[in-house]
Parts: sequence; structure tokens; C-alpha cells
Amino acid sequence: MSTLVYISSRNGIAKNAKEAVTYAKKIDSEVTVVTTGDADEATLNSLGEFGASKVLVDRSVSFDDSQQLTNVIAKAVEITAANTVVFSHDLAAKAVASRLSVKLKTGFISGAIDIPQGDTVKVNVFSGKAFGNVKINSERKIISLLPNSFQPESSQTNCTVEEFDGNSGEAQIKLIDTKKPEGEIPLPEAELVVSAGRGLKGPENWGMIEDLADSLGAATACSRPVADIGWRPHHEHVGQTGVAIRPNLYIAAGISGAIQHLAGVNGSKVIVVVNTDAEAPFFKAADYGVLGDAFEVIPQLTEAIKKFKASN
Repeated sequence: MSTLVYISSRNGIAKNAKEAVTYAKKIDSEVTVVTTGDADEATLNSLGEFGASKVLVDRSVSFDDSQQLTNVIAKAVEITAANTVVFSHDLAAKAVASRLSVKLKTGFISGAIDIPQGDTVKVNVFSGKAFGNVKINSERKIISLLPNSFQPESSQTNCTVEEFDGNSGEAQIKLIDTKKPEGEIPLPEAELVVSAGRGLKGPENWGMIEDLADSLGAATACSRPVADIGWRPHHEHVGQTGVAIRPNLYIAAGISGAIQHLAGVNGSKVIVVVNTDAEAPFFKAADYGVLGDAFEVIPQLTEAIKKFKASN
């Protein structure tokens, strides 16, 4: 009886990977990680801090080839005799977990937010507006953990790293090039996010959003219309059709709060809304609402944060 966790270490060990290992440790005392990527042994050994006792690493498989990844993880399940397989609810889980479920003839629960209670796992449903308890009838479980549902916790487990041949077969996809934003905090990893919408009136006014984000050490985001008209890049679009995020703090300026936007951000621990429209739907979802002009409120908030940091 053991728990297997899949993570990608292509760009180091992300926060959601540490969360998944912590989650697995709460399920079972014996946790093995299977990973792909180019992280060195010392980096992989650090997963022992969160509860992993062993890391199996296959450096030959392409992260972008879901068929290869499925075969590698299935092989790791066979080797470890894992009765639970854990993913972070990210691109890999969305591409691979369902394939793995079919291959292993195993039940799969997507977007878990709590530890399994017997055969039942708690999940978010209706875009985070309610909770559901889902039962797995198969002996083995596959679970993807919703990011920011569990904070990484130290377990200080002795961890070994083993090179692993998943016998993944011939690659079906060839990666030609990868482009990623530099110097930015990835939105799914961000604990603090500052976002804005069409209320900013134009891309030339985004400087104050970036200033606030810099003062907080936060990532920047935007609503879909802003990305669609080219004011901001599409990778900053948060919402039902964009990136779904669960930061500890989400500040939204000049966003009305349509249901599609709320679906991607309502998992945030604290939501602060700045808007001139007292009837904006976002105020009903917010923990704190400021009825005011973002062009006045945001610079004042930024200045107050800078002064606070300077004196503390």
C-alpha cells in the first residue's frame, strides 16, 4: 500500500508539486514521486522535506506527449503497487489523468480539496459555488488536487532518487520550441494577484496595476475582454475560459465580476474589489469592497503599502 505522486520538474519544483506531495503524505506514510524533467538530484531530494521517501525520474520522456507520460506513470504504478495516484490539478492532470484512469481501469476524481474519507473525496462543483462528495468504487484511486487547497508542510523524510526507465515507447509529439514569460510569477503559482478590467480604459493605464503588484510581490492578471482586445497578453486572462487561480489575495480593479470571471477566481482566500459601480456583481463575492475610482484608489493603496514596508 503506497501513494504515487506525479510532478513535472522541467522548470524546478513548483509550489503545486510540493502541495501534492504534502497531500499524498496525509493519505499514506509511504509516498513515491514519479517525475519527468531535468531537475538535478539535490533538487529532487528536497521533496523529502514534504514527505516523499523515493523519487523515480525518467528524463527521456517529453512533458508534452500525454501518451508517453501515461505509459511512464502506469509503469511507476506497477513498480510501486500504489493504491492511490495523486496529480496537481494542472495541465498534466488534465491531459494525462483521464488517460491513466482508462489504462488502469481506475476511478478518477478531478479537483479534490480534501483528504479522502474512505472511498469519498470532497471536490468543488459548479465553478466553486458548492461542494460535492464523490465516491470512487474502484480499489485504486486517481486524484487531482486543486492548487492552494493544502499548503506545503515539512515532514523531513529521508528521500532517495532513482533513475527510472518508463519504457514509454516512441514519442508521438515533437517539441519544437518553448516560450515562457520571463521575470513574472506564474499565475497558478501566485499567492497574491492584482487584476484589472476594461474599467482601466486603456493599456496605457496599466502601469498603476503593475506598480501595486510590484509593491506586493504579486502577479498581474486581467479579465477576458482585456486580453481579447489586446491590452494584455492572453496568459494573464483569469476566468472560466482562462487560467483558474486560488491565491491568498486577489485584488480586482475595474472588473464588474461576470459569472465567467468569478468561476476562475472564487477559490481565492480573500477577494478585494475596487469599482465605481455599486451594483457590480463582484461586490457580492468580495470579502472587501471599495466603492471608488480605481485611478484614485490604486495609487493611494500602492503608496500606503510602500510606506508600511519602509517602516516595518
